[in-house]
Amino acid sequence: MTLSTRFSLTVGLLATLCLAAIIHILVVFSIPQNVQHSAFDNVAEHGPDRQFNLLPDVKPGQEALPELDPAMKHATCRFELADGPVLFDASIPVTFWSIGLFNSAGEAVYSLNNRTAGAERLSMLVLTPGQLSILRENPPENLEDLIVIETPEISGFALLRAYVPHHTKAAEIDAALQAASCQGI
Repeated sequence: MTLSTRFSLTVGLLATLCLAAIIHILVVFSIPQNVQHSAFDNVAEHGPDRQFNLLPDVKPGQEALPELDPAMKHATCRFELADGPVLFDASIPVTFWSIGLFNSAGEAVYSLNNRTAGAERLSMLVLTPGQLSILRENPPENLEDLIVIETPEISGFALLRAYVPHHTKAAEIDAALQAASCQGI
């Protein structure tokens, strides 16, 4: 093989690798623009905003949202803080429950469970910094009993999860999740 043939093959190989790298980078950067649904959009498919909507039981390949735990029951509540603060209230009769707040991009903003809350009942108020300053001028009577979460995020959703210790408790937990409230104050 002559030197010029080796050089041509090397240049051709390098050009192919560079072209493949450029195509790969373009495809990776185009994925967010081509994704049809976000978690925020998927939550809307399960019921109205500002209300906890029970998600179907987790079955392989049929999850309502990614990475849900099959040992838990799940309910979601989508909200817009532009419509005012949101008060979450629930009493779930299990040894473990948790709630996660997510922004419209599906990123976790806040998480809390019954152990860190120090209470069996969830009583949490989510609002923007502007809404908090207005609330401080005329606070509700039970403000000191609430966990107050201030966030700059305007759109988001909550995911309320409850551990199912035995399948005989499933109906009771479903009822508790459906009775949970997610509404304005």
